[in-house]
Amino acid sequence: MPFARRKLSMLMAVRGAGVTDLSTLNAIEAVDRSIFVPSHLSERAYEVTTLPIGFGQTLSSPDVVGMMTQALELKKTDRVLEIGTGSGYQTFILSKLCKEVFTIERHEPLSTLAKKRLTKAGVKNVHYTFGDGFEGLPEDAPFDAILITAAPDRVPTKLATQMAEGARLVLPIGPKGKSQRLMRITRNNGRFSESDLGSVRFVPMLTGVAQESPDSN
Repeated sequence: MPFARRKLSMLMAVRGAGVTDLSTLNAIEAVDRSIFVPSHLSERAYEVTTLPIGFGQTLSSPDVVGMMTQALELKKTDRVLEIGTGSGYQTFILSKLCKEVFTIERHEPLSTLAKKRLTKAGVKNVHYTFGDGFEGLPEDAPFDAILITAAPDRVPTKLATQMAEGARLVLPIGPKGKSQRLMRITRNNGRFSESDLGSVRFVPMLTGVAQESPDSN
């Protein structure tokens, strides 16, 4: 299937998954997903599925990326914290929808490669950190939105405290290999409320930074 048809098919699937926000759809359409997958998987870049990116991590399916992005309800003035830079694909989409993105990755090679990709693409409103996502970035808080792209067992307390008034936190919750739920947490008047956005499957969210070995990729 030609490149353009593959991309159109992907966008139709994203719409079919319930992503109707035009800003989100336009951002997904504007990003070349093929630059965020290993070269040997470039032909599969627009498949509606997860793809491996090395170090036991995955590139989320585009329909899930769309749902999570839409749930953040981003504004151009928002400052966003992303936990799990991964390939940089989700980061790139966020960068098109808000003022600043602060992204944390525990695998240093992935963080370095994502920064290289986005810098080459001309992205200038992203701040990259190699570190522990459970800690967040208290020195840069509060954030208007937080996106977590790996699954903890519960909402990380330190990240909840870094939410601004009116902020939205979107994350998968649940153990590896078992049912996980995509949740949206909002903070209003100092109180937190949550809504369930459906079933998902993500890699687990781990503490600390990864100690890479030569064969870990």
